[in-house]
Amino acid sequence: MKKMNAVLSGIMVAGCASVNAANPIIKDQGVNDPHIRIFNNRAYLSATHDHSIMDKRFRMDDWWLWSSDDLVNWKLESVLDPKDTYIGKPFKQCWATDIAYRNGKYYWYFSEGNQRAGVVVSDSPAGPWIDPLGKPLLDSDLTPTDEYDMGILEDANGDFYIVFGVWDYYIAKLNEDMISLAEVPRKIEINNPRGPYNLDGTNEKKPTDDKPFLHIYNGKYYLSWGAFYAMSDSLYGPYDYKGCIIEEDSFAEGYDAPTWPTGFRQGRHGSFFEWNNQWYYAYCDMSQTGSRYFRDTFISYIHYKENGEMAAIRVDGVGVGEYDADQGRVEAEDYFAASDIAKKELADGGFAVTGIGSGDYLIFPHIRGLEGKTSIEFEIAPKADGKIELRRDGPTGKRWVSYDFLATKAGRGFVNVGGDLPALRDAESLCLVFKGEDGELLDVDAFTFK
Repeated sequence: MKKMNAVLSGIMVAGCASVNAANPIIKDQGVNDPHIRIFNNRAYLSATHDHSIMDKRFRMDDWWLWSSDDLVNWKLESVLDPKDTYIGKPFKQCWATDIAYRNGKYYWYFSEGNQRAGVVVSDSPAGPWIDPLGKPLLDSDLTPTDEYDMGILEDANGDFYIVFGVWDYYIAKLNEDMISLAEVPRKIEINNPRGPYNLDGTNEKKPTDDKPFLHIYNGKYYLSWGAFYAMSDSLYGPYDYKGCIIEEDSFAEGYDAPTWPTGFRQGRHGSFFEWNNQWYYAYCDMSQTGSRYFRDTFISYIHYKENGEMAAIRVDGVGVGEYDADQGRVEAEDYFAASDIAKKELADGGFAVTGIGSGDYLIFPHIRGLEGKTSIEFEIAPKADGKIELRRDGPTGKRWVSYDFLATKAGRGFVNVGGDLPALRDAESLCLVFKGEDGELLDVDAFTFK
């Protein structure tokens, strides 16, 4: 059974604590190796955590499960103590973890250091959690790699797979019971891999990293290890290395250092997830704590290029799900929720929102710094006559004002439209609703408060 215990740094008993933050999303708690899954329209973050900012080596005493309905406000749901698993005693190497939901039950997978992996099950994210096997799901002699740092993938057919390992990765389908393997694990081939210890491709002993993760976008399979990734048309591969989504120009001021011994690409263990028609990357960062042994979790938006590759992310303190009106442009593609629209890669490397018809909407919650702002300006490429309605909270919320736009000649590109703002509180959640005749109305690049 899961033990409900108090945890460090002032956090109360699981289910009672609540934390509000930007980046890092849960500040000063050492939350890291994040995997975020969406169940019943709520985000669940399974993670390990570093014990103390005073530590001089990695120490992780248990596993955490947090939840949020907006990626801004987080609640601690569960604490999994290694004593309540087959480990059966205090353990200081509670490494990466992941969670899945199937047939009315939650399955929480955990790493026993860098050697083995287990699983517990519950009817609720709040527990109690039961170890159904009483032994590892992945034992240390299963494959030539080390059986830890697992990731779980659900494919389009509703089948589940587990991927794990270091340097070389292995994958196996899970049985419907989610606590046994349906096949012998297969090695995943990666063509021309790179990694934090192999930036130039010459390190054959350490070609990738630990912490593999799989996700699917637009019919393609993405295998990632931290911020590095490869793509394939087939789940089992082979995968072709594509690049790293963190670059030197990814960082806002104050977020590029300090970092890991081999540089800012190292140690970015994390996961990719989709929610409300938006994609995200949750990952480890140490720039705000200054210690690789007491890491934070950041979240950034993910945007896919026309060729399917991922654009470099932005690493900053604003994070996701909230916005700063004083920062200038709010990029339209960084919405929190949207109707059935799409993103469009622009010639300058940026993105815009496209495929917008009458009744479509974009939601931007938690916009701060609005007090004193008197006008709003949109950068749009109109394709027909229409209007942009400004509403509170969502598409059916209070309508404050609307702004007209007129179709422009083909090839004119983006133009500025807008007007006066109603009196707003300093912080608001705003929704843009688009109205017009049938057909595609416009592309939206960004908007600015003045």
